[in-house]
Amino acid sequence: MPEEEISLGPACWMWDYLRRSKMAGFFLPLSGGIDSSSTASLVGSMCDLVWEAYQNGSDSVARDLREILQLADNEPLPESSKHICRAIFSTCYMATVNSSNATKLRAKTLAEQIGSNHIEVKIDDSVSAAMNIFTASTGLTPKFKVHGGSQTENLALQNVQARQRMVLGYLYAQLLPWTQGKKGSLLVLGSANVDESLRGYLTKYDCSSADINPIGGISKTDLRSFCRYMSQKYPELQNILKAPPTAELEPITSSYVQTDEEDMGMKYSELQVFGKLRKEQGCGPFAMFCKLIHIWGDKMSPEEISCKVKSFFRGYSINRHKATVITPAYHAESYSPDDNRFDLRPFLYNVQWAWQFAAIDQKVHILTHGGSKPLEVSNSKSGSVKPSAPQIVHEKVIKNDDVVDTPTHYATAFHTAIGTPSLYPTLSNNSQTSQDCQINDKSLEVSHKRHSTSGSGFEGSKKARMDSTPTKVQKSQSWFSQLLRK
Repeated sequence: MPEEEISLGPACWMWDYLRRSKMAGFFLPLSGGIDSSSTASLVGSMCDLVWEAYQNGSDSVARDLREILQLADNEPLPESSKHICRAIFSTCYMATVNSSNATKLRAKTLAEQIGSNHIEVKIDDSVSAAMNIFTASTGLTPKFKVHGGSQTENLALQNVQARQRMVLGYLYAQLLPWTQGKKGSLLVLGSANVDESLRGYLTKYDCSSADINPIGGISKTDLRSFCRYMSQKYPELQNILKAPPTAELEPITSSYVQTDEEDMGMKYSELQVFGKLRKEQGCGPFAMFCKLIHIWGDKMSPEEISCKVKSFFRGYSINRHKATVITPAYHAESYSPDDNRFDLRPFLYNVQWAWQFAAIDQKVHILTHGGSKPLEVSNSKSGSVKPSAPQIVHEKVIKNDDVVDTPTHYATAFHTAIGTPSLYPTLSNNSQTSQDCQINDKSLEVSHKRHSTSGSGFEGSKKARMDSTPTKVQKSQSWFSQLLRK
């Protein structure tokens, strides 16, 4: 079962990393949320496996354990899994004025059930010191959104709290062994899941920045399943699962409580779908919209799907720089963070996605109002009219006495509209339409980036393709044909 795989794979990976690195153990900022609680549970699972192997007479595990705990040959080894955990695992709840007693209690209870060396600290003085430096030098005092501040102020005030936790986390990781009379330092564990990493919903250089991240390749949905599975051993996970995910970085008022899904503008279940379509299938904005029309069309309107796709890609594009410094993670499947080792896409995108978003708007117009007249979109800033998306061929068929919209070969329609030959033969099987959208949408992204200097927006990309020689088209056709065969 996936939950059992999660409990075993990262646990073995962490133990192997710990024994090879010769460090004194692990340190985890434990917030009382699902992500950090999952990471803590994985350390508990690791200690269970180590204790089981030791009980079964593994000399190598006993030798490694003695070395990590810095025990002499005549000193006894721990007597249980919890004792091992207490010796090598430290957790810390770093509270601010925005933290709640509920998360504090959940973190403390879970730490007791796992057996970690748990610490509770308040970091408000550290945050205030950083803000006082800014105010002294500028004469300005930023405010939270709920107190009348701007979005820029609100985000900066949240980030300074998150980054102080990272700084203090590394400080504790280095000095805690010293306070116990031990040598060395602790490995800092990260707790950012794959969905948030791909979307960029994390603060750069906060507690997501660590030495290793055991849940970095696991989705939020799978982590919830894992927590339900582990709640048999650690009952407090049930209470953690019931609580809505929140960063607790903004003040709580009678009319506002910060939640992750509200901040992102989408549910975690939706975010996983976006992440898989982008990472595993390489979908660009229009290809993703085409697929989601078929997946979510029975429960969302084309306008709603369009808004969610655009929201995801804006966040994805703006936050791509975070992927260049992402914490090394346990990878169990192809749905994993873009860490730039195997993903050769650039990390800097044109966040406007002008051509692709225009194509989505055109398709929404067709699905909603019918017809195929290109939709012109007004630019609110300049008052000018953006180049409309290429006209999309659209057919209506009669099925069970109803008129049903059916997307046809989008790529052929696009190339026909912009005056260039299609790289693919027309597909007669409608079931392949989504794949067709995906590949051609990806090719349009590549073309737009490659020829961005030849013009702005859609016109520059269009001109570059019209200037292409037959040889280049043939080479592209050969390259994409090989890609399709993979």
